[in-house]
Order: sequence, then C-alpha cells, then structure tokens
Amino acid sequence: MSTNTETSYQQTQRVLVAGCGDVGTRVALLLRDSGAEVWGLRRSDVPLPAGITLLQADLTDARSLRNLPEHIDQVVYLPTPDTRDRPAYRQVFVQGLQNLLQALGRPALQRIVFVSSSAVYGEHNGDWVDEDTPAAPLGFNGEVLLEAEQWLAESGRRATVLRLAGLYGPGRTGLFERLRSCRARVRTEPPFWSNRIHVDDAACAIVHILGLPDPTTLYLGVDDTPLPIAQLYGEVARRLEVPSPAEGPAPQGIGSKRLSNARLRASGFVPRWPDSRAGYAALMKD
Repeated sequence: MSTNTETSYQQTQRVLVAGCGDVGTRVALLLRDSGAEVWGLRRSDVPLPAGITLLQADLTDARSLRNLPEHIDQVVYLPTPDTRDRPAYRQVFVQGLQNLLQALGRPALQRIVFVSSSAVYGEHNGDWVDEDTPAAPLGFNGEVLLEAEQWLAESGRRATVLRLAGLYGPGRTGLFERLRSCRARVRTEPPFWSNRIHVDDAACAIVHILGLPDPTTLYLGVDDTPLPIAQLYGEVARRLEVPSPAEGPAPQGIGSKRLSNARLRASGFVPRWPDSRAGYAALMKD
C-alpha cells in the first residue's frame, strides 16, 4: 500500500480512533474514504467531519466509556495529554489505554495500532536505529510510552506499535516562526541528526498498517531522509530568505540518531514526502 489509501475492506470494518485530534482526524477521514465505519473519540464536543461519528468521552474516566459502540473491529490509539508532565502522560497512555480496552472487551477486536514515539530510543550519537535497537528513553515521555507499549504487548491483544518521528505539516509551522525571529539554534559539531515525518504520511502509515494481513508488532514511522539539524534548518531558512540559525545546544531529551523506515517500506508503504526539505518547501508555498 502507498500513501494513497488503497486498502479495500472485504467487509465494512468498524474502527474506533481514540484521540481524534489533528492526526487522528486525518486517519478517520482516510478510513471513511476506504469504506470503513468510523468513530472518533475526543474529550470535546467539537464536531467531526461528515461520515465520522463523534464519541465524546474521556479515556482517563472509565465511567465515560460505558456506552461505546458494539463490535469494534479495530482501534487506533493516539490521544494527546492535556499537559506535558509524567502524571498526565501516564494517565492518558497507560491508564487510558487500559480503560478503553477493558470497556471494549475482547470478542470482536481484531487489531490495535498504538501510536508511540521515537523518543523511546534516546541517544545514539548519530548511529542508525531500527526496530531491533533497544529502547533507552531520555525523558519521561519516552519512559511512559515504553511502559504503555510493554503493557499492551503483555496483554495478549493483537497489537502493532508505530513509533513516529517528529511531525510536521499544516498547522505545525513553529520552525518557520523560530527561524524568522532568529530564536532557532543548531548544533553543528558533532552533527545532531533530525528525523521527520509529514502528518499526512503519518496518517497514511497508520491506515496502511490496519490494512496489512499480517503486520509485525513494531514499525518506525519516519521519512527516507534523516538530516543533520543544521542542514535541515539551513535549507528552510534559505527558502524563507532569513539568516541561518546560530550555533547552540542540541535539543534536550531526544538524542541524535538516524531512524530507518526499512521495515515499513518493506511492508509496501511509500511516503508521499520522503524528504522533509521538500515537505517544508511545499508548506511555504501553501
């Protein structure tokens, strides 16, 4: 399957997207257009696009999950915590996941895609990293996501984890503002490697995994082209016609590494934006 959603469901799949924010809504739209019956779970009552049924509930409150649809076939789990701290992350990614799966039960559930992060890998000094690389997170976010991954693996459910690299795309243009205001900093020596995936490719990768007959338990979601952060920021600055960023410390809590998407590619996935430089250039035109 490519970035165009070519999945053809032999029978109508009933899919719950738990965490229907930016990426989740993109996933839900792709599933809807593939012929699936789709529910989008979110805390707010903000309407979802036509053809996607809104479920207003709080994953951290088991009582709000009592009236879920019956016979859900597939679940995509990608919520966003309210705050960036360990308690909020653990409440959403660990307790919330447990609450949801308990509420759904086991009988009809065929597959879960848990959307995690490459933050679980930590520092690798620019070396290549793939699904077989041991996880060693530097920050609480990676630690909590790894805990949730491990709990899911031990739960006996048929689940696949997708560890996404840094997201960019429409509505995610903070880099442009940091470059224009000369607030962006880069480490040039030794090179600090940056890994990206466009939000549309991230959504397509999730739908692609849902449609695979026999996916593995883990994939890395990243484009084809890891780049030294100085090279990426310098190229974007050039296109914006602003000064290149000054020297500064490496981003904290991420680690320098080059992520490989070979396993996802081998499954048939083809990103629309294999190089983030072209992706950022397209954003500037828009």
